Amino acid sequence: MGELQSLPNIANKLESQLTQVGVESIDALRQTGSREAWLRIAAIDPSACYMRLCALEGAIRGIRWHNLDDETKKSLKLFYDQNKRSE
Repeated sequence: MGELQSLPNIANKLESQLTQVGVESIDALRQTGSREAWLRIAAIDPSACYMRLCALEGAIRGIRWHNLDDETKKSLKLFYDQNKRSE
């Protein structure tokens, strides 16, 4: 288990993806932000979904993504919809 897995919502796969895109520590994730980290992951994994974006935001805030407030979820959904790749 790496450092990032000590955060909520971060398991092996997501930590591995973060490392692949140059986000290798908790500080790096906080500096990068959930949106930029998600964009980097989406560039290497087209299955990167809205829930993964929420997971990253929750990890930064130290909470399960399910507990993000509605306004944050709405903002993340808008960002996701504007940036998801067409199938």
